[in-house]
Amino acid sequence: MSGQHDALPGSPAVAASDWVTEPPGHRPQRLARLAREAIDRCRLDLSGRQVLTEGATGPYVVTAILAALAGARVTALTRSTRHGTVEAVRACTERVAAAAGVPGRIDVVDELTGDLVAAADVVTNSGHLRPLDEAFVEQLGPDAVVPLMMEAWEIGAGRVDVDLAALQRRGIAFAGTNERAPAVGVFEYLGVTAVKLLTDAGVAVHGTDLLLLCDNPFRDYVAGTLRSCGARMTVASSASALAGCEPVDAVVVSLTPAEVPRLTRADLRTISSRMPDAVVVQLFGDVDRAAAGELGIGCWSDPPPPHGHMGILLSHIGPEPIVRLQAGGLKVGQVLLTPESERTDFDRGFLDVF
Repeated sequence: MSGQHDALPGSPAVAASDWVTEPPGHRPQRLARLAREAIDRCRLDLSGRQVLTEGATGPYVVTAILAALAGARVTALTRSTRHGTVEAVRACTERVAAAAGVPGRIDVVDELTGDLVAAADVVTNSGHLRPLDEAFVEQLGPDAVVPLMMEAWEIGAGRVDVDLAALQRRGIAFAGTNERAPAVGVFEYLGVTAVKLLTDAGVAVHGTDLLLLCDNPFRDYVAGTLRSCGARMTVASSASALAGCEPVDAVVVSLTPAEVPRLTRADLRTISSRMPDAVVVQLFGDVDRAAAGELGIGCWSDPPPPHGHMGILLSHIGPEPIVRLQAGGLKVGQVLLTPESERTDFDRGFLDVF
């Protein structure tokens, strides 16, 4: 699970007026503490390694920080976006690195050369480095590894930013990140993201009737949290359940993405006729938003996420899940660099293989 990045307060490039409006939970000292705790949980050690990742603002700044704290020399690629300029990314990185006690271990660059790619031991498929296409893969050193900051099944669910065939042709080791490993535990936050989407959409969760459409491993995590918040839940694995469902306050869509929308015009027509005031909340899996608009159905999030992506970023609920995911992904890199005969059961628990 991955996405765009939020702004991090406290750097010289951020105005004082912006600082007071940012969540205090994103302060550098707290990010540094969360990073150290994640390294301890994952037993992350990248001593002497060269890591190529992205430079970013918001909670995603921790990817480079985690690698540096784990002993690596880090190159972080960034570019100016609506989330921050190159100068702001560099200032944010320096501030959090100082709070973490690793100043000077991260080089933030805005241009990626072949030499930098070839020198990397670990390359993440993070934001500004994407796509890891064939041309990129051809520049990797023969002993480089690519940890994917997501579970393996997500690559087959509409994600096209990593050329796995090119990695295989080059013999580059790669693996997904087991987000359900105890030391990572990212899936435990999925229900909270659903709660945030619903409340942002104007549905209070407690005391409401919800239909969760889910055909993937998110199911129990999302349903469990919504029930614990007091929702009356109906859970189904496909949109065909709409035809026989009693009216609900909201339909939560968490269906594995495909080439076509998982909630089609026909499905939305059923919602419109049976429960016209229901809100469609898009957690995962594409919804035919044009049809929804024509039928007068309220959909959230707004704007819709890119094809195949979640409707909410984990960073929107706080930095904790981002720190956990990025630490787990970097641990996958460490394990891939370790000869198979030397990997422990603990190590192997982080790998989600294809």
